[in-house]
Amino acid sequence: MQKPTISPSPAPPAATAGRVPGPNHATPDHSGRDRYLDLLRAIALVRIVAYHTFSGVAWLTLVFPSMGVMFALAGSLMARSLQRPAMSVLKSRTRRLLLPLWIYSATVLVLLFWQGWSPDQEEGRSWPETLLWFFPLGDPPFPASIGSEEGLVDSLWAHEAGVILWYIRAYFWFMLLSPLLLAAFRRRPWITLAAPLGIMVPVAAEWVTLPDWADSGVTDFATYGSCWILGFALHSGALRSIPRWIVFSAGAVMMVLGFLWAAPHLEEAGWDLNNIPGADGLWALGFCAMLLRVSPSWKSLPRPVRILDKPVTLINNRAVTIYLWHTLLLSVCYAIVDRLYNNEQIAEALPWLLESEWTLFAGIWLLLAVVFLTVGWAEDVAAKRSPRLWPDR
Repeated sequence: MQKPTISPSPAPPAATAGRVPGPNHATPDHSGRDRYLDLLRAIALVRIVAYHTFSGVAWLTLVFPSMGVMFALAGSLMARSLQRPAMSVLKSRTRRLLLPLWIYSATVLVLLFWQGWSPDQEEGRSWPETLLWFFPLGDPPFPASIGSEEGLVDSLWAHEAGVILWYIRAYFWFMLLSPLLLAAFRRRPWITLAAPLGIMVPVAAEWVTLPDWADSGVTDFATYGSCWILGFALHSGALRSIPRWIVFSAGAVMMVLGFLWAAPHLEEAGWDLNNIPGADGLWALGFCAMLLRVSPSWKSLPRPVRILDKPVTLINNRAVTIYLWHTLLLSVCYAIVDRLYNNEQIAEALPWLLESEWTLFAGIWLLLAVVFLTVGWAEDVAAKRSPRLWPDR
């Protein structure tokens, strides 16, 4: 079965008087869990797993730009947290991110070292840069391929296990910069909101040449920084204070501009916005602005989707685990399917099952369940909650 290649990140209206609404403006209730936002996060994660599993689904980046949604939701939560002293918030958020990352990174590195890899085998990389697997200030070293196609798993597994960390690195930097970004947003909200996409123009037009060490970080900030800051606008009530028709009109215009930006840059994969950062940033911002302006602030899921209550809760409580582990588990699923193909009886009896990518998709979630039961507790410990094996309520 042919395995799709994971694309790395390109590496990625005005309020009254231009100010964030003050006390007299309506501000959404931020107490407790917002099940609407939880549902969006769950959809985003399922879509990410589907994008990496199924071939020929680049169009999913148009239907639901998951990365933009994830950054917008994270920005809203960060703004909420920063009602407390900034240093305590950064310490707490860093702990919640790093402990699950350390378990994942240690697992991947043990497998890489077992296969005879060392970081100095990569051009321009060195042993000290291995620390980037544990402290995501930059992209860590990893091999483009390792082993052979006849090995236990395919030779691309390490690349896909490493390249997925672009989001962790981008999230970490957004988190560290949030106190400054939030201060700027409170003084000049809409200028701050537009600034990241403003950076994209000279970068995409190649009017400036970025050094290699800054290229991916700056591109990711330019692509998704506006989505993160949009989360600030959601939390503060600034987004809700704008008439819905204005938000939807402006959002539609941004999405059209993103569509037009993407059209001349299409590749064989088609409309894969992950490979067109300028288009991705515009499309995601417009999409998220409309999605979050709706924001009904559910205390519980409405009756038509209440059957999803436990899965949504579970996915939100294991969001970092799902994101980190799913590509590595996809490689394991391919290895299992390949071994089953070698059994003639199984191959002849169940060819439809082994050939279907839905088998891989189901297999990832089954293996994720095992990961939840074995190392998922790290997210609870990192959040200073009592460890739970299956936190679906």
